[in-house]
Amino acid sequence: MSLKQSPSRTALEAAQAATRLARQVALALGDLDLSPSQYRLLLFLSEGNAAASAVAGRLAVSRPSVTALADGLEKRGLLQRKSDPTDRRRVAHELTDAGRGTLAAADAAMADHIVRIARCLDADQADRALAGLALWNQALTLARNQRESQQ
Repeated sequence: MSLKQSPSRTALEAAQAATRLARQVALALGDLDLSPSQYRLLLFLSEGNAAASAVAGRLAVSRPSVTALADGLEKRGLLQRKSDPTDRRRVAHELTDAGRGTLAAADAAMADHIVRIARCLDADQADRALAGLALWNQALTLARNQRESQQ
């Protein structure tokens, strides 16, 4: 099915698949005692440390939500908060070595889980399905960058 044939039906099926995949990602992360939101925070911080306001904007959550996520991850030793010496009001969040290890384990667990599901298809379909998800990742990044540049 292509977007040219039936855009609304294809878009609906894609959205339904995304919803179902989100649940599969949550299951894979659950084995590591991580929520998808915690994973997204670790992933964002893997790009460098960030203030709560930047994290909230990037993750599209409130600052109190970032605080709650960070509290849990900090207690587990996966991130640390550091005060900015030039601005006492600013607190940066950064991954610890344990946080980087947990992120790597989460990446591997999710990839393994998605590949197991894709193997229900024939090899060519599985390759196309995984490539399609990778392309969605690029589209989401480009859309986020566009949104951020307009702010």
